[in-house]
Amino acid sequence: MAPCVSGHDWTRIHTNHQAGALLFGREDAVLHSRNMTTHLRAAALALVAWSTANAAPEDFDTVVKPFVKQNCVGCHNAKTLSGDLDLDRFLTLTAPAALKERERWEKVIARLQSRTMPPKGVPQPSADRVAAVTGWLSRQYQDLDKNAKPDPGRVTAHRLNRYEYNNTVRDLLDLPLHFSDEFPVDPYGYGFDNIGDVLSLSPVLTEKYLKAAERVAKAALPDGPEKLMTARYSSQLIGQGFHLRVRTLHDFPVDGEYVLHTAWEQGFKAGTQFKGYIYLDGKPVHEQLLTVFTEMDRGFETKPLFIKQGPHLFETEIVIGDDLKGPKSAKPYPEFLLIRGPLSQPPLESSASYRRIFVCGHAPGQHQPACTRTVLTPLLHRAYRRPVDAADLDAMQGLVSMAQSRGDSFEAGIRVAITAMLMNPNFLFRIEHDPPKEGSHALSGPELASRLSYFLWSSMPDDELLSLAEKGRLNDSAVLHAQMRRMMEDPKARALAENFSGQWLQTRNLDGQKPDAVKFPEFDVELKEDMRAETQMFFDAVVKEDRSVLDFLDGKFTFVNERLAKFYGIPDVTGREFRRVALDGRQRAGVLTQASVLTVSSYPTRTSPVIRGKWILENLLNDAPPPPPPDVPALDEQGIGKLASFRQKLEAHRANPVCAGCHARMDPLGFGLENYDGIGRWRTSDGDFPVDASGVLPDGTRFNGAEELRNILKSRKAQFVRALSEKMLTYALGRGLEVYDRPAVEKIATNVERNGYRFSALVDATVESAPFRLRR
Repeated sequence: MAPCVSGHDWTRIHTNHQAGALLFGREDAVLHSRNMTTHLRAAALALVAWSTANAAPEDFDTVVKPFVKQNCVGCHNAKTLSGDLDLDRFLTLTAPAALKERERWEKVIARLQSRTMPPKGVPQPSADRVAAVTGWLSRQYQDLDKNAKPDPGRVTAHRLNRYEYNNTVRDLLDLPLHFSDEFPVDPYGYGFDNIGDVLSLSPVLTEKYLKAAERVAKAALPDGPEKLMTARYSSQLIGQGFHLRVRTLHDFPVDGEYVLHTAWEQGFKAGTQFKGYIYLDGKPVHEQLLTVFTEMDRGFETKPLFIKQGPHLFETEIVIGDDLKGPKSAKPYPEFLLIRGPLSQPPLESSASYRRIFVCGHAPGQHQPACTRTVLTPLLHRAYRRPVDAADLDAMQGLVSMAQSRGDSFEAGIRVAITAMLMNPNFLFRIEHDPPKEGSHALSGPELASRLSYFLWSSMPDDELLSLAEKGRLNDSAVLHAQMRRMMEDPKARALAENFSGQWLQTRNLDGQKPDAVKFPEFDVELKEDMRAETQMFFDAVVKEDRSVLDFLDGKFTFVNERLAKFYGIPDVTGREFRRVALDGRQRAGVLTQASVLTVSSYPTRTSPVIRGKWILENLLNDAPPPPPPDVPALDEQGIGKLASFRQKLEAHRANPVCAGCHARMDPLGFGLENYDGIGRWRTSDGDFPVDASGVLPDGTRFNGAEELRNILKSRKAQFVRALSEKMLTYALGRGLEVYDRPAVEKIATNVERNGYRFSALVDATVESAPFRLRR
């Protein structure tokens, strides 16, 4: 068993991840990184040297220290550690020594400029004194960035995460199945699950990869017709018991004919009539009028349907209309969904996977000896995302020959080679090579192509991109930008809407949300998926139409179907299909008032102004508050809605001075969204009390309701664009950002602002940035 490559602390990671070398027990030079400690120590010494030469000690001693002593150390000292910050110790340091801790001072600058510190209730310094302190500190770091040597950082060997694995197998072998569903959930770092430093490889995951590789090889090249199988989904076991509409996503293993079957609960009076519907991928494929008899088969099913290999949405619905006979109180809920098949399937050589693999064009049993290299060369080329050499081919050809020597067919030998290929570190890891000489260097063409494709598609480069990369043409900015435009228009770019936006906006967390069924009976799987679809389609529209990224704040359009439109109170929308609708901007606009975001930022039984305010700070302004102190008591929720409103309870809770600083930043933002309940539905009352959606920010800005809150956020568009630039660069690189990345972030944000805030400008500037195109 291979040794475990241990995980790392996600907050700050600098150690090299040699997962490929450890897994396969080989001294592979491309997986060995130079010790980053040397670089960090050199950077620190350079900072000290620069500070000594340029920082004016008298300003630090006469301006900053007196201010900190008078206004800050009462709370931010070694004993109280409010906000996990000790400023008292800086009073004994010189300016160069203090400036080394840049992140702490930048937090001080942000809090002072936003007037969240010092907190209300204590003497406030004059605006001039605040400006003097923040101005001196800001100038020191601005000068440092101008004079610092550019550092693109480095990305460790990046293991494909679950999402990337499925997409890569899909594009490599034309297999649209979910092979990674049994993998452990990928760890998050810096808000994303594609961070190379935390994508460790344990013995358990290694076994999962091996089983998946065997399944992939068999699905691509079956050793015979797929056996007739029956898959049964109980509505209760999949969390949809007693719902009139039940759905499941099923991976159909091969192209073929299948029967979709469903049944309803027993126990209804004879003569009860209703209609049953079966849908496939949202389209009706069966409708039937049903009547209950004393003794009867309570199921109904489709005729055999030809269904393509891959995931398909199977739904069933029971409808009792006014024109149907029987008591309305006796609702026959669907009990289970059943899939039987394949009853028949096309020949093996007609499958997309077979045609993708056997480019020699021969039918099964007709392959010639030369087919081995003809088949393996393009296959390994795409899988390893780089040119293949003789050693690569010889190793795989040896496996095919070994299988044939045991009496296996040529196809069986290729199946063995595919299994080995999928376990090779060149497939499982995105590996970037370093030259012998230290310092920054440009990525090779194939390495840049992989960064670009996994950024935009969460998958491997296609043949066109890889071919241009190997010819060195991606170094031409015109060619690179043309490829970006092409890739953004490809359907695979939907990965940005699913993967990046799902993590940035945290709508992935909808899967873990379980709103209280008594308080929110409308919430079910269908509504949850409609919420998710709205946000993905909105994000996708900003991408495909190259709209302003400020639409994320107040875009006055969205996408709804009949059910979601009724939930929002939008008239004249019928049917299950989503369509684009215009918004007046009063109740809904941008992502902040979409039900998906409002639901993931609530508790199961109620709203949470704290969580919603924190969501805004983290995701839209990149100004997350510190975690709460461990000894703060929980909110007393007794009597909420009857004796006092939730707002009154929360205001009493934050009277604790330890809590006031952070809550003064979070709570007003969250209060602005109090017109939306725990699942995002509009409301005007909270129990017996009218909703109070007013707020006062620490700088004295007052607002009332979501519309005015959005206007405030849009007035801070520079901060939002910088926050989005940081999120996008983090995701594109697959690593957390460091101090030396700040100039790149500023350049990206500036480019977005100069180009009308277009989404394409955000992508262009991210790809053109030094951290994306270079590595240390």
